Amino acid sequence: MLSQNLMEKILDYAVSHGADFAEIFCEDVRRSNLTVLGEKILNSSSGREKGVGIRLFKGLESAYLYTSDLSEAEIFRLLEETCRYRDGSFERAALEAMRRVSLNPISRYPQSVSLKDKMALANRVVSAGKKADETVSQVRVNYVDMDQKVWIANSEGLFVEDNRVKTRLHMTVFCEEGGDRQSSYVGPGAMKGFEFYDEINVEDYVKQAAKKAKAMLHAKACPTGRMPVIITNGFGGLFFHEACGHSLEASGVAKGNSEFSGKLGQKVASDKLTLIDDGSTPGQWGSLKVDDEGVPSQKNVLIENGILKGYMVDKLNARRMGCAPTGSSRRQSFRFAPTSRMTNTYIAPGESTPEEMIAATERGIFVNSINAGSVNPATGEFNFNTSETFLIENGKITTPVRSATLIGTGGDILQKVDMVGNDYALGQGFCYAASGALYIGAGQPTVRVTEMTVGGDQA
Repeated sequence: MLSQNLMEKILDYAVSHGADFAEIFCEDVRRSNLTVLGEKILNSSSGREKGVGIRLFKGLESAYLYTSDLSEAEIFRLLEETCRYRDGSFERAALEAMRRVSLNPISRYPQSVSLKDKMALANRVVSAGKKADETVSQVRVNYVDMDQKVWIANSEGLFVEDNRVKTRLHMTVFCEEGGDRQSSYVGPGAMKGFEFYDEINVEDYVKQAAKKAKAMLHAKACPTGRMPVIITNGFGGLFFHEACGHSLEASGVAKGNSEFSGKLGQKVASDKLTLIDDGSTPGQWGSLKVDDEGVPSQKNVLIENGILKGYMVDKLNARRMGCAPTGSSRRQSFRFAPTSRMTNTYIAPGESTPEEMIAATERGIFVNSINAGSVNPATGEFNFNTSETFLIENGKITTPVRSATLIGTGGDILQKVDMVGNDYALGQGFCYAASGALYIGAGQPTVRVTEMTVGGDQA
């Protein structure tokens, strides 16, 4: 990391050359990756990267510079190129004593685990997957881990160190029968070390994936039209993450580029729906002790019983909106300026059971998995592809269907949630936006939307 003395010199230079706020983000991260297909290792890699990013505010303007060269000479060369103005001098607060924070203790750091042990974990998955069903033709496993240390200091006196350790196991099972081939994926992960794999049963996860892949064999074409849609619990929450979560980030709200701009206190969703973003939950994939501006993460209630209660806000947009940051500022690495982003975003549990929702649906679709899609935060318009999708007919799940697409707007869909389940679960994934690729949690109980446009390939 940079020395405290050098950080103080950087901050002094910035505020004496016109910046009214200056921030330093220093990062040292180690990552490793192992990919196995059957008994064959496709890839095994590890790496380490260090760097620093410096952000400057002047009113509502900002500048960002970064480098992997941590020498004083290089950092000040960049500062001199950026700070070309001398129109005033601002005061800065002395740096506090450095606070070391961590969301949860780590008992087995990834760097202490041998490749042999990681390979043994992957082999357990492959073996269990192939034994799960006679239709299983192949099992793919991707193990990843990260140990990220960050130091954040700013001209307001903040000085904090955070250690973020994460690991995840991506498992894909392929099933074949009668010339048809289907796959299913599951990917448990946590803000924990290798001890995470002592806490979960990886064999159960891969058996679950095998069961789902087999269920999709010989899927039929999906019907097209307006119909009820039931979205399963856990990572089904990615649907609401994309459909309305991005529209609640201050990066769009502050500029009026969101369908939810200026609607605090208004009814924007069904009474059944409460939407929360919480980066403070210990051990979760999207959690942080402090965000990438050093602000403590917290539970942010965004929508409560249908009423818009708040947004996810970073420091710069807090200035624009005249409010306080919410611990929601994130970045992929030192190469990215931070902005408001989601952490663990989820719909709070309700009172219905999945069985009740299915029984109450005469004709519709049941979605087990949301894939990639697109959303326009300004209008809320979305388009998502699904997998592991089934018809609901006469109150029962029946035929598997392929190539289903969900189409609509976030604001409209929020109003049409009429049943929320009691089976809450949180899934793990990645989110790609302005400040890079981020670890996120997305969750919900099973949810029913009364009507949605479903695109399919049924003639």
